[in-house]
Amino acid sequence: LFLSTFTLAVSAGAVLLLPFSIISNEILLSFPQNYYIQWLNGSLIHGLWNLASLFSNLCLFVLMPFAFFFLESEGFAGLKKGIRARILETLVMLILLALLILGIVWVASALIDNDAASMESLYDLWEFYLPYLYSCISLMGCLLLLLCTPVGLSRMFTVMGQLLVKPTILEDLDEQMYIITLEEEAIQRKLNGVSSTVEYQTVELERELEKVKSKKTNLERRKKASAWERNLVYPAVMILLLIQTSFSVLLVAFNILYLLVDETAMPKGSGGPGIGNASLSTFGFVGAALEIILIFYLMVSSVVGFYSLRFFENFTPRKDDTTMTKIIGNCVSILVLSSALPVMSRTLGITRFDLLGDFGRFNWLGNFYIVLSYNLLFAIMTTLCLVRKFTSAVREELLKALGLDKLHLSNNPRDSETKPSANGHQKTL
Repeated sequence: LFLSTFTLAVSAGAVLLLPFSIISNEILLSFPQNYYIQWLNGSLIHGLWNLASLFSNLCLFVLMPFAFFFLESEGFAGLKKGIRARILETLVMLILLALLILGIVWVASALIDNDAASMESLYDLWEFYLPYLYSCISLMGCLLLLLCTPVGLSRMFTVMGQLLVKPTILEDLDEQMYIITLEEEAIQRKLNGVSSTVEYQTVELERELEKVKSKKTNLERRKKASAWERNLVYPAVMILLLIQTSFSVLLVAFNILYLLVDETAMPKGSGGPGIGNASLSTFGFVGAALEIILIFYLMVSSVVGFYSLRFFENFTPRKDDTTMTKIIGNCVSILVLSSALPVMSRTLGITRFDLLGDFGRFNWLGNFYIVLSYNLLFAIMTTLCLVRKFTSAVREELLKALGLDKLHLSNNPRDSETKPSANGHQKTL
């Protein structure tokens, strides 16, 4: 649990380091001669980036595998059972895993770049091997972000709609509350009348009762909300999300044009002016603030999209119902996403901040076709997800108008749910 907590702290540091660097650069530009800000210099930023890269490698390749193997270990046969035997077995498993990864990287290097110089460079464990291995992990993280972020950007509207109170337009909350109360009482009477020997009926009724209580809680919250919260906060948040998402797509579109015109738009196209020498944004401090907001928005969207994918849907942690193995897997996933976020932000042109430390030593960042394809795929997938999100309601209404709703042409899983109507009947599509 301590190792998982440390890994989450490293993930938070990797996410916060890029906004911290952008803010530091703008502060140094605004107050170049201020004595109290002299500690905020390029050497400090470089050191923090190197530490973030070092601890990311440490957590990803040592601490989290150690935690998993220690959790599964029991000690070798013939040894006295206890902590020492489990630690010994875990260390042996880690050594075997390191040899396996070393062999895989050797084979991959021989297949991709069969050169004597590249093979000899693998002997240099600290200067080449670990950054090369971390580059592969970062590439996988960027591909995972490419899959999660567009889904999360469209999913954010649904998540915020669940957290906020929606406007009550043509709705009678009192009548809905009355209906829900009657349903709750009816299910409670059934539950009291069912014999304890019929276990499956009791479980089904308890599930229905929990769903009805959840709906009742939501209705009570909507009823208690003020008019400002219902009619102003919800539309304002939805408009803000739409603006941020559209602005992200526009930045990626402009970055694609820059890539086609200017070679310095590549992530490794220029060394950069350094910390405190020039502004990283065209609009100065305001542009830097917008970049930071977009970076945080992309990170939150990527996490939401990660847990919204069908493959990782059962991976979501739940309070008082999450195994330690699942906690370790979640920590590793968050670490991979957070470590790839600075690379994705620079690759998509969200920020012009040149990556420092081992984060900027990725060979694939210099490949024009990979970077251009990444930008094109991100723009296309985000646009398609948003179009599908905002046209789903219109599509459902057209299907109902044409009488095709009974054919179950919709892919929305929520359409098959049973919903109470205003007159107390149940509508099922």
